[in-house]
Amino acid sequence: MTAMTEEKQANRVLDWFIRFLKGIMVGIGFITPGLSGGVLAVVFGIYEPLIRFLGNLREKFIKNTLYFTPVGIGGIVGVVAFAAVVDIAFTRNAALFTWLFIGFITGTFPSLFKTAGKEGRRRLHWIILAIFAGGTVLLMNWIESMHMVTLQPSFINWLMSGALIGLGVVVPGLSPSNFLIYFGLYQPMAAGLRVLNLGVAIPLALGLILCVLILAKLIAWLFKKYYAFMYHFILGVVVGSTIGIIPDRVRGWDIVFSVLLFIFGALCSYGVSKLDEKYEREDLFA
Repeated sequence: MTAMTEEKQANRVLDWFIRFLKGIMVGIGFITPGLSGGVLAVVFGIYEPLIRFLGNLREKFIKNTLYFTPVGIGGIVGVVAFAAVVDIAFTRNAALFTWLFIGFITGTFPSLFKTAGKEGRRRLHWIILAIFAGGTVLLMNWIESMHMVTLQPSFINWLMSGALIGLGVVVPGLSPSNFLIYFGLYQPMAAGLRVLNLGVAIPLALGLILCVLILAKLIAWLFKKYYAFMYHFILGVVVGSTIGIIPDRVRGWDIVFSVLLFIFGALCSYGVSKLDEKYEREDLFA
């Protein structure tokens, strides 16, 4: 085996592992209150190619399936393995956990901003970014102010919950966990996923898949037709949703730990995004 072949093989393994890690982060985003799996998918460069794939399943199906396999595995690991961790972390100290994720998002912002301007950036796009950033902050504040309505766990309600999570895939900035908390279904969902309760997992998966498949084609068409508009809309949502989850009432040593976790998260995600830029993906998703 030549040195070049060995290098390519090593790059494939590293690439697979990076996509697996991205999947884990997106999966955690789906079950973390205040976060959005869709936003994290955008942040880690998964969103647009995933929407294109789901909107045109027949096109390069095998190549795209192989590409997203580690993402899917990582997403399942993120949801199942971290359901208990997320629940415990948010029960004990939500602020520290949230600052870590704000760091993750911030570290990839330069790469995301560069991607958004790939086809040009006009004054209109700055206005779109500002409007949707402000609108997202207002929406998140409104959701937080809502009084809880309790729904009983059932097949239909889990199907609806899965559809909400699917909506969080195709609409970056939407935090399905916030709505599930509002409906009183978040804790039962986390508990069910923690023990792999199929009565919870199966309808969740069905609702998610149906919602994504129904909406993906429309979103893929919008990206093809209005690339700059869509990306600056999403960029605005990312900015707004990040501002919206900034914790308040951080005191004492928690301020120091929050700063350290923010820096750690930012450096990690920035490093991953710079490493990921070395790999060209356009041939798969063009």
